[in-house]
Amino acid sequence: MGQDQTKQQIEKGLQLYQSNQTEKALQVWMRVLEKSSDLVGRFRVLGCLVTAHSEMGRYKEMLKFAVVQIDTARELEDADFLLESYLNLARSNEKLCEFHKTISYCKTCLGLPGTRAGAQLGGQVSLSMGNAFLGLSLFQKALESFEKALRYAHNNDDTMLECRVCCSLGSFYAQVKDYEKALFFPCKAAELVNDYGKGWSLKYRAMSQYHMAVAYRLLGHLGSAMECCEESMKIALQHGDRPLQALCLLCFADIHRSRGDLETAFPRYDSAMSIMTEIGNRLGQVQVLLGVAKCWVARKALDKALDAIERAQDLAEEVGNKLSQLKLHCLSEGICRSKGLQRELRAHVVRFHECVEETELYCGLCGESIGEKNSRLQALPCSHIFHLRCLQNNGTRSCPNCRRSSMKPGFV
Repeated sequence: MGQDQTKQQIEKGLQLYQSNQTEKALQVWMRVLEKSSDLVGRFRVLGCLVTAHSEMGRYKEMLKFAVVQIDTARELEDADFLLESYLNLARSNEKLCEFHKTISYCKTCLGLPGTRAGAQLGGQVSLSMGNAFLGLSLFQKALESFEKALRYAHNNDDTMLECRVCCSLGSFYAQVKDYEKALFFPCKAAELVNDYGKGWSLKYRAMSQYHMAVAYRLLGHLGSAMECCEESMKIALQHGDRPLQALCLLCFADIHRSRGDLETAFPRYDSAMSIMTEIGNRLGQVQVLLGVAKCWVARKALDKALDAIERAQDLAEEVGNKLSQLKLHCLSEGICRSKGLQRELRAHVVRFHECVEETELYCGLCGESIGEKNSRLQALPCSHIFHLRCLQNNGTRSCPNCRRSSMKPGFV
């Protein structure tokens, strides 16, 4: 298969894919991969296969094609192709919750010599790195990466990237419990979709609606949360987007739990868990098990709650997510106190405080934990986070944390 024919077949596959004929598109691209001797064409079709398998939630297949793409980039001896393939490798590991590997591959991307693709892909590298840092609960580093990705988006007028970063920032602020910002950023993403997104895939609208649903639930606006989640789920079903379907099912379950409707919540959690397990989203599985444990606590079935917590802790430790570990120790602490298990209670209290220290989830001015309750936060340019009220009361213009770390001990 020659160069021109390869291009035609890649384009044919794209047209099929955009019209939701995904399996036919995959067949076309796989034939190109088998028959084409054009290295550039093979590289491009591998990129299509990586993207398609990502959106279908076939993350192990995504990783397999990303590895083959790196080998092809090396054969081409082109830094631009190498950058793109390392980014796909980083994304594949991000989806599989291999966050340390994601960060390593992102750093490889950033360390490559100046390339034409650098200006276009640098923001996407920073976004993937930010998502990985968030997966590890390294909040300051996550925020630094997201801010960097936003600067790339603005400098290159890349509204698609800006939309994705806004959704990640929504997730960031939901985790540190500034629910107003958790809603603001996905609403900004939804505005971008409305203003610029006529030629975009509907996945961007679905993505923003899902993150809005999460924020609305956390704010207690359950009707709005349900509306946004239903819209997101509708698009996810139309496009066969299994990862988003799983997230929507988890959100539906959380909404029903917030309403006290545990009978409806449990089967939603089961359905979410089934897809999360199928696609390999271990962090998603942790979130499902945390919701299930809270349901069992509400029903006073404390042994069942502890069983769900134990399974979740194993997964949270595997992926290195400190915030989930913190939440699980906090929940276990309450159960152990109810059951009078003093030794276990002390162990969970110690681990809870260790997790707070490891995530640096406390305000550098008042010393209180960030994330214990919904409160307005402010990130300074250095990406250190404080309670907004503390900064206003203190009247400081520079970062107290940076100022402390730069002070050198004197000698008596």
